[in-house]
Amino acid sequence: MTITQLEYVIAVAKHGSFTKASEKCNVTQPTLSMQVQNLEEELKIKIFIRGTKPIKLTEVGKKLIEQGQVIVKEAIKMKDIVIHEKNYIGGEFKLGIIPSASSIISLFINPFIKKYPNVNLKIKELNSSDLIKKVLSGDINGGIISTPLNNELINEIPLYYEPFVAYVPITNQLFKVKKLKVEDLEYSSILTLEEKNSFTKQVVKFIENFNKKMSLNIKSFETLIQLSDQGFGITLLPLLYSKNLSKKRLNSIKYFEEPEPAREISMIFSKNKLKSPIIKAISNSLEKVCRDNIKSKKVNIIFPF
Repeated sequence: MTITQLEYVIAVAKHGSFTKASEKCNVTQPTLSMQVQNLEEELKIKIFIRGTKPIKLTEVGKKLIEQGQVIVKEAIKMKDIVIHEKNYIGGEFKLGIIPSASSIISLFINPFIKKYPNVNLKIKELNSSDLIKKVLSGDINGGIISTPLNNELINEIPLYYEPFVAYVPITNQLFKVKKLKVEDLEYSSILTLEEKNSFTKQVVKFIENFNKKMSLNIKSFETLIQLSDQGFGITLLPLLYSKNLSKKRLNSIKYFEEPEPAREISMIFSKNKLKSPIIKAISNSLEKVCRDNIKSKKVNIIFPF
């Protein structure tokens, strides 16, 4: 029995298909199938009920998978210990990030790759709930998310405090205001992303005393800006997102008076894992980029949950 065989078996159980499992494990299907069959022959059991779609586990297969997951996790921990002791910064690292914070990627990715060429960084956008689940399951190594989460199973490394800014079209009466106060928003329609979005939840908390909120089933800040330009209202944006706007649109960005409304963005990883050198390297790189791009001194942190 090998760790690789257990990983293959766990992948088949997770995806319900030898084909999908082989794709996820980056091996050919015949190779994966042979390894699973070898394990079954060694243990003299049937792990899967073949011929069903999706493939199902036998009763003994369910018990084997449960124990196999523990063994694989412990094997990964052993590798982490060695990497940690050697302080080696390299290998694959799967990083999740919430969509509303993804603007940071374009600012930090090139300097990071140049400094750490041995790191194979794989980045995936995930909503907050999926990101947390995948961090806990080990499907990803870490995540960038709005915090605090108050989850006892997760470590948080605060990276930066990102102010909210308002996109105010030239036709809106607030366009001439230099710096906004929260009460300035009372008589304007506020356009927000879909309600389950963590940034939307923070915006709602910020303007909770106002009724003129237009919640839309939209996942893109760009669409909100277009609607704003068409006169449907104003929208709030994370500061770093606004850095990517055209010069014309930047004229419509309004800052808030101090203390500025803001959110805390952190690197998170499971407490079951060591703080790897890669996590430290990514965190340090992100902190440096944010110091260069965020100059706010006094902020009021709006919690996401």
